[in-house]
Amino acid sequence: MIDKTTEITTSKLWEKMPYSMGNDDFVPTISAYRADSKGAVIVFPGGGYVMKAEHEGAVIGEWFQKNGITAFVVDYRVAPYKHPAEISDAMRAIKFVRFYAEKYGIDRDKIAVMGFSAGAHLAGSLSVHYDKEMYDETDRIDRENCRPSASILCYPVIDMGAHRHDGSRQNLLGELPKQSMTDFMSLYKHVNENTPEAFIWHTSTDQAVPVMNSLLYAQALSAQNIAYEMHIYPMGHHGLGLAPECPYVAKWADNLLDWLKNKGWK
Repeated sequence: MIDKTTEITTSKLWEKMPYSMGNDDFVPTISAYRADSKGAVIVFPGGGYVMKAEHEGAVIGEWFQKNGITAFVVDYRVAPYKHPAEISDAMRAIKFVRFYAEKYGIDRDKIAVMGFSAGAHLAGSLSVHYDKEMYDETDRIDRENCRPSASILCYPVIDMGAHRHDGSRQNLLGELPKQSMTDFMSLYKHVNENTPEAFIWHTSTDQAVPVMNSLLYAQALSAQNIAYEMHIYPMGHHGLGLAPECPYVAKWADNLLDWLKNKGWK
């Protein structure tokens, strides 16, 4: 019998990857951390669109698994790849999980996306741009819907304008992006009545990604009467992850589990 509390499997995300760079191609993967849950969470680690932070990736997948929720951690493309390679990987990830939902024993209508910092920008991009065509269909998996059922945004990059994180914007869009692209990737500007519900947390002392990013997104959700839960903590630096060194902030994780449980993920 398979012990789902420790099972981890990794798969290639693509058979035929769009926006290839030829012989220098990075191979995106998706790692499944199986548990006995109705819903699943797809995790995008942060790293300014130039790397992926381990404490926001595998550590989070293992934490979900130990808490009885199936998780998938995505090793997506970052710089030197530019938009739309990153969002294409994110779209492919949710299509992959939805396509194989029965295999993983989850409800295809209970798939949340979660990200940290720039990874939260990627999760948020899926939440507002899921209906955009970013690449041509490559196989049957690409016929799946990529709208998330919910989004979990941890100290997210949201704005590419006045409240931006310079590194994330440059790595994603280049040094001198067109205004149309900074507007397109300023996610709060694209929230509408079909945007999924969200769980958001941030610290007001974040010096890397200003808390205004979360506030702008929450305000946009409010304007559309979309439910969300948000926690703003009065202490803590950027990139805390599960925040083991800051127990007061670490409460976000238990609040998230309660939120997911109330939404039927467990």
